Amino acid sequence: MTPQDIGAAMFGGIAVLLLGRVPVGIAMLVAGGAGYAAIAGWWPLLNTLKTLSFSRFSSYTLSVIPLFLLMGEFATKGGMNAALFRAARAWFGHWRGGLALATIGGCAAFGAICGSSLATAATMSKVAWPEMRRAGYSPALATGTLAAGGTLGILIPPSIILVIYAIYTEQSIGNLFIAAAVPGLLATVGYMLVVHLYARLSPAAAPPSPRLPWRRRLAESREIWPAALVFLLVVIGIYDGWFSPTEGAAVGAAAVGLLAVTIGGMRGKELVESLLATAETSALMFVILLGAELFSAALALSRLPTALSGWVVSLGLGPMTVLAVILGAYLLLGCAMESLAMVLLTLPVFVPLMLALDFGMNQTQLLVWFGILVLVAVEVGMISPPFGLNLFVINALAKDVPMTATWRGVVGFCASDAVRLVLLAAFPGISLWLPGLA
Repeated sequence: MTPQDIGAAMFGGIAVLLLGRVPVGIAMLVAGGAGYAAIAGWWPLLNTLKTLSFSRFSSYTLSVIPLFLLMGEFATKGGMNAALFRAARAWFGHWRGGLALATIGGCAAFGAICGSSLATAATMSKVAWPEMRRAGYSPALATGTLAAGGTLGILIPPSIILVIYAIYTEQSIGNLFIAAAVPGLLATVGYMLVVHLYARLSPAAAPPSPRLPWRRRLAESREIWPAALVFLLVVIGIYDGWFSPTEGAAVGAAAVGLLAVTIGGMRGKELVESLLATAETSALMFVILLGAELFSAALALSRLPTALSGWVVSLGLGPMTVLAVILGAYLLLGCAMESLAMVLLTLPVFVPLMLALDFGMNQTQLLVWFGILVLVAVEVGMISPPFGLNLFVINALAKDVPMTATWRGVVGFCASDAVRLVLLAAFPGISLWLPGLA
């Protein structure tokens, strides 16, 4: 077998291991290790393993991951999800479809201090699902809203996926965070328009709630301004260079932790649970990172990404056609794989391919723009019927709702995502304008 054949076989090996329910980090380690040994030999593999873990995990930049995860855990244990939902309900609840609108707004706000799609979906569901069920909302609209709203957790900065992407492509975390702000706002507005249209076309599916007096609205809003200030401090501070990404994550985690104790009532038990959950999730992510690093090294030896890039360029396809194929692949993979694993598995192939094409922009602009497109495509895949992961998370919490109802409920949100993805691909300036890269 040629090295390129071995590189292709590595992807087949990962697929077989994943079908056998092997954890994705272990699958990438096994496939990458076997491919590396087949190309270079066992002793070079052992020498690589000897230095790979230290060189990757001794990176100061990686410490941003557990800190952002801890920030999200503190927000959850401190009940900030409930406060954010109550504030959004106070302003939007009296509109038709108001509780669904409040759910979208709450998910966007909670995503700003969480950074995880599945965590946002699961956490907000515990607050919003009982409220919508008591109000007589359609199960399809309620579960579809929760599944779609959860994806805002990885799109609204700070996003763990964007942190990993920035580290892999050696781009500025601050630039990527700011670049995601406008697409995140577009996603939130688009989802709210879907809810509005659903409520107009099927009024019985989204009955309004009683209008709250202005005093009550202002009282509910006062509870969320500290979290909003933390979000602005972290994102703007990282972008403007007030502190490094790791320092910004530490400031955010400390501030949210303090708020969780003083306002949210977090105590010793919840603190320990937050630390343990952060450690477990960080360990899982680091195993995936190590597996991806070895897999990427083996792919580099096989020269498969270079050969693939050359072959695609020789076909004479337009850059936008190739980009459409890449985004389509992400949409399909997003239905079956966890977002972080999917991104790390594909970047060694797709990044060289993108850099080989002429999109009329410099490398920094291209990689930031592509990072936002990848993030949005992954987000769409997570709610695409029938296998989107967020659909299963919501269905597990709303056990009495048939999965087919949830599928119907997300169709409009998927359509909104498709329109937004096309706009971001056709007009790179939407993503590049705010960080000053356009």
